[in-house]
This record gives sequence, structure tokens and C-alpha cells, in this order.
Amino acid sequence: MNTLKNKVNLIGRLGAKPTVQQFDSGAKMMRISLATNERYKDKKGEWVDNTQWHNVVAWGNLCDRISKILDKGSEVVIEGRLVNKSYESKGGEKRFSTEIELNDFMVLNAKKQESNQ
Repeated sequence: MNTLKNKVNLIGRLGAKPTVQQFDSGAKMMRISLATNERYKDKKGEWVDNTQWHNVVAWGNLCDRISKILDKGSEVVIEGRLVNKSYESKGGEKRFSTEIELNDFMVLNAKKQESNQ
């Protein structure tokens, strides 16, 4: 194995309407909040729902595609890569975050309402 890959695939639902940010350079960035959940039985035999929230970032033409199709509650499959970041808080503390940089997506169940329907 010559190359080690940084690749992540998730199936989940959007927790909020995607937000777009346009930069002075003309570049577009979109932030997406994606929820995945697992259901399992605990030691007592009771069902437990475990929801994980993922921060997803899309760039460029993906932003246009997403804004036309997806809305809060849309179910999607995403493919991307993990990006780890560090920054300093206002209080001077070092903080870390992980985002998924979106490469592509596939809609399973779109929630965006079509006009004239």
C-alpha cells in the first residue's frame, strides 16, 4: 500500500439550513451540520439513541448544488476528508476542531420544497 487515504463517508440528516459565506475573492464556502445516529441496547436491555453531530464544509460549485437541493432535514450520503484545525480562543486557550471537507454528496431524501407544487 503506497498511499494512505483520508476519506470519510457518512449517511445522515441536515440539522439546519446550510449557510453560505462569500469571500471578497469570489470564493464560496458553505457550512453544513450533519447528524448521524446509532441505536443500541445498553446493559439493562433498553434501547439507547446516540446522535453525533458533524461539521461539514463545502467549497465552490458544491455550494450552488447544495443550495438548490438541500434543506434542514434532508437525508444525504456525503464523501469527504477529515480536516483538523487549531485556533486560539479569545481567552488565549488553544482549541481544536475537526471538520469534514466535502468532496461529493448524494441525496437520499430532499426536504427542499419545489416551487409551483
